[in-house]
Amino acid sequence: MKPRIHQVLFDFDGVLAHYRHEVRIAHLATHAKCEHEHVRSVLFASGLETEYDSGAIDTATYLRRLGDGIGETIDEGTWIASRMAGSTAIDDVLTRIAALHADVAMGVLTNNGALMTQAIPRIVAPLASRIEGRVLTSGGLQRRKPAPTTFTHVLDVLGWDAASTLFVDDLFTNVQGAREAGLHAETVTDARSLRKALKRYVFGPQTGW
Repeated sequence: MKPRIHQVLFDFDGVLAHYRHEVRIAHLATHAKCEHEHVRSVLFASGLETEYDSGAIDTATYLRRLGDGIGETIDEGTWIASRMAGSTAIDDVLTRIAALHADVAMGVLTNNGALMTQAIPRIVAPLASRIEGRVLTSGGLQRRKPAPTTFTHVLDVLGWDAASTLFVDDLFTNVQGAREAGLHAETVTDARSLRKALKRYVFGPQTGW
């Protein structure tokens, strides 16, 4: 008998959207009128992005250090615009997800900084209403996938039950962490693999009583 799912938790990059690292860097470089490699150094080689993604620094500190490093003020709007420039929603995946039963709750769990709670609903606009208030980031939670305790904490935050929750990620190590926490979990890399994964479950409320 197929498990019945009432909630689905999605990874973001690689599942709901394609992320193009170089496009994001180019967007920031153009804004700051500096070389791409300089942006890459300030953002990544320095460890700044890792600090933010882990929740070690807050958004104001992150943006200030990024702006100081590349020589141009970076506000939230500019940062979100750069992330949106480097991210492309996977339309056929979003279409399949949107077709799930209207009573199925949805959320996102991503190993990214807290500003992604604002960027993600804009990038996957067709799903925005279904994930509203349920976009969770490693930076905001100060804990990361694939630790099973991260999934346990997320379930507590959302008020979801592990046995009726499906987690979808493109990395098997994260899927393993979710399974260790008691969730159903599947590795998905495109619309085809998503379709196969979803066929293993029944979605929505029990009918036919």
